[in-house]
Amino acid sequence: MPKRDFKKENKELYNPSAKEVSIVDVPEMNFLMIDGEGDPNTSQEYQASIEALFSVSFKVKFISEKENSQDYVVMPLEGLWWVENMEDFSIQDKSGWKWTAMIRQPGFITKDMMKKAIEEVEKKKNPPALSRIRFESLHEGLSAQIMHIGPYSEEGPTIEKLHNFIEENGYEFDGYIPGEKHHEIYISNMRRTNPEKLKTIIRQPMKRRS
Repeated sequence: MPKRDFKKENKELYNPSAKEVSIVDVPEMNFLMIDGEGDPNTSQEYQASIEALFSVSFKVKFISEKENSQDYVVMPLEGLWWVENMEDFSIQDKSGWKWTAMIRQPGFITKDMMKKAIEEVEKKKNPPALSRIRFESLHEGLSAQIMHIGPYSEEGPTIEKLHNFIEENGYEFDGYIPGEKHHEIYISNMRRTNPEKLKTIIRQPMKRRS
């Protein structure tokens, strides 16, 4: 049974340059999501959310493989980050951050399959954040993105480069109302990768300035 890897099938979405900002058209995709707030480095709520998301993601993958003969690589963790006033958004002070932790799911994963996966995880492990999971779609559309290589704490210059590109090329932020949400995709395994080698995609939905 071939195992599909959507990072490779959608290279334009998951392998951007670390030197230059690129423009992509992100299609509508399905995700498992959990909302929360607080510093991800110290928040037990955030860690519990990651545990629940991966537990269900792996379980539904096994269900898909067994029942539908469709195997695939579980997608990486992603995050939407924001504060009430994005002018106050700070990489250094994360205590006021709000977030959506999420993992993309293949289009052939149905709500019934997801419901079954959640029920099986509840019976076996029942992670504390399980009840907060939701399964829904996200359509970002036209977006700018770039790969950041290095510690999360040093993303500032990469984010600034992305925002400058949007401004200088006649675009403006789009896709999230109210507020503009900062989107990250964690390509590297944060527990197994040297911080200097971490790969993180920074993405921002945008539209032509009117």
